[in-house]
Amino acid sequence: MSIAVQPVVMAGGSGTRLWPLSRAGYPKQFLVLSGNTSLFQQAVARLQALGQGAVKAAAPLVVGNEEHRFLVLDQLRELDIEPAAVLLEPTGRNTAPALTLAALQALEGGADPVLVVTPADQTLADEAAFAAAMASAIEVAAQGAVVILGITPDRPETGYGYVRTERSTGARVVAQFVEKPDAETAARYLADGGYFWNAGMFVLKASVWMAALERWRPDIAAACRAAWAARSTDQRFVRPGKAEFAAVPAESVDYAVMEKCPGSGQDIRMVELDAGWNDLGAWEAVWQVAAKDAQGNATVGDAIVRDSRDTLVHATSRLVGAVGLDNIVVVETPDAVLVADRERSQEVKQIVAELGSRRRGEHTLHRKVHRPWGWYDSIDSGPRHQVKRILVKPGASLSLQMHHHRAEHWIVVSGTAEVTVGDKVILLAENQSTYIPLGEVHRLRNPGKLPLEIIEVQSGSYLGEDDIVRFEDTYGRTAG
Repeated sequence: MSIAVQPVVMAGGSGTRLWPLSRAGYPKQFLVLSGNTSLFQQAVARLQALGQGAVKAAAPLVVGNEEHRFLVLDQLRELDIEPAAVLLEPTGRNTAPALTLAALQALEGGADPVLVVTPADQTLADEAAFAAAMASAIEVAAQGAVVILGITPDRPETGYGYVRTERSTGARVVAQFVEKPDAETAARYLADGGYFWNAGMFVLKASVWMAALERWRPDIAAACRAAWAARSTDQRFVRPGKAEFAAVPAESVDYAVMEKCPGSGQDIRMVELDAGWNDLGAWEAVWQVAAKDAQGNATVGDAIVRDSRDTLVHATSRLVGAVGLDNIVVVETPDAVLVADRERSQEVKQIVAELGSRRRGEHTLHRKVHRPWGWYDSIDSGPRHQVKRILVKPGASLSLQMHHHRAEHWIVVSGTAEVTVGDKVILLAENQSTYIPLGEVHRLRNPGKLPLEIIEVQSGSYLGEDDIVRFEDTYGRTAG
């Protein structure tokens, strides 16, 4: 008998501990940190491979942030994968409400598939081992059990939560969830052999999740149902009611349900995952999985390292030289540089919190900002000017807009630009330019089959991104 499986990718995290590479507007799950695809794309591809034999895997459900909706679609398009739906959280409420949205979507029309739920920000070295472990977990979950994936610890790690299990035939019985331990306790867990790292992956039927949530957190269940009832749908995007979702209590899957299952009568099992797992939760974890030289140094980009040990240097836009460093992380981006003790890289989130409290732009965006139509890179700025490189995808266009405080000069570097200025429409080829007066309604479009790149020079009394009045927009944006 076949088993219906609904893959669910949780893509709503912010990845603060991988700053400055990860930003709120472009978090770590969408970055390429290993291989040539992003962590999100790797997670989707792994789940797509589950549909074999008796397992009938549907197209993936993605739960993510409203702000990242076009990143999700663009990266799925690169994989040539059409999602079942993209569920957009108007505001972050942690993983329990996110999973509830996925369960409610999966239950539409009377179906009750097994949900295979995975974060979008992990790496695995052995895809075959992952598929085998998931096949075992799916078989157990189809009988009504809650199944989690556990990682055999290879070191006394203090940054992960643990699961204590009891030996049994087949999948292990989960006896207890344990918080992140201190170093002495972690060493004891490692020696004991009955403790596993909690991988944050869950396999269970949609109805089982809803019943467990109704039992232990009926407030979350009721609030999510209210937000779901008020949802709107726009092509593949499903948006729960904004006001209703804001009232949903924020809670993790573990705290809301999983930690309450052992000893409650709810069958909860663990399947061991031995597949080279890493959650890349901090720069220390990135160093762990990176290729290293004989001295334990790992480099990415244009970096020269001398007389150093166990050090990570990640260069994005320029040469970075390092001499005499031990256990250090150096991460360079065009607008920020991080230098940290590798073993204290979890504390990077404190820098991010400080940036947020100071309302600094480096908290949210890179110098290069991705938009649904392409991207722009702010390459120079002064009191009354700003220079940007702008790339527009083939067939894409910016909104019909105007600015109160700035004029703009556009120079085409490559491709063809269709420019609307007032009631005129002109075509510009490579090396041609035009001028957009202050207050003039205008639009930039790429009518060609190749990317359009221009240089934009802004001048005026105020150059902020919020000085935009939109009249028409292909992407349904009201700001930004």
